This record gives sequence, structure tokens and C-alpha cells, in this order.
Amino acid sequence: MYKVVALGGTFDHFHKGHREMIDRAFELGNHVIIGITTDDFVKRLGKSPDWPFAKRRDAVEKYVKAKFPNRSYELAPLDDFFGPAALRRDVEAIVVSPGTAERVALLNGLRAERGLPPVRPVEVPYVIGEDGLPISSTRIRRGEIDEEGRIIDQG
Repeated sequence: MYKVVALGGTFDHFHKGHREMIDRAFELGNHVIIGITTDDFVKRLGKSPDWPFAKRRDAVEKYVKAKFPNRSYELAPLDDFFGPAALRRDVEAIVVSPGTAERVALLNGLRAERGLPPVRPVEVPYVIGEDGLPISSTRIRRGEIDEEGRIIDQG
């Protein structure tokens, strides 16, 4: 196990894929930092989540408290891609999805500039819905699937 593991995301329409990422972080770390993108940051990225920051944060916290009641964790607002993972010496690993794995080299570059050791990336595969495609908040917003990856009848 690592002392501290980080992960981050928008967590809009909190879904099965998000839960897998969080579960993996708790499997790996004694303490987990979960970064949640702020409304301002997602706007700068050109995203339009349905849920505001407070609702996304509450969904993550509710899940963590229920599934990992006696575990050490913190929720951190993310105003950039890296948050505490770029600043804290104690972060040893970062849980990433296939779509964000390429950012770890940038993160480790920032850490090196600050005299911090590199973090180890742990890639969690996409969770696949019943239609064989990855579960995503975008697909949920479009009404294709629900938070569990079940196909929504469009007829």
C-alpha cells in the first residue's frame, strides 16, 4: 500500500466508472485525496456538467462515507489538472483513467521542478456498459445509458 494516493475528476452524474476509480484508490492507499473539478475549472475546459460542484462533491462524499466509513480521505477542489498531487511530497501514486493517463508525465515534470519525487500512475480501465461502450457522464447526459451503464430505452 501507498501512504497517499490521489485521483481527480469532474464526477458529474456520479456513475459506476467513478466508483471503480475511487475503490481502486482505497485498495492502494492508506489515505486517499479525491480532487473534484470546480465549476470555474470545468468552464475553462469547455465542459458543461449538469451538476454543480456542491452536488458532485456531495455525491462523492456520500459514496466514500458509506463504502469506506473508517478510512482516511480528503476531498479537494481542483482548479487545475493536478491539485494537491503536484504540491504534496506524501502523494506516492495517482489513479487515472485511460483518457487521463498521458497527463502523468506532465505531473511528474511539475513535481520534479518542485523537488518532489515522481508519483506512480495506476491506470483503471474504463467500465463498460451493457452496450459494450465505456460508461461516461457524457453518455448519461445524452440519455443513452444510466449511471450503472444500462441502456435507456429511447422509444
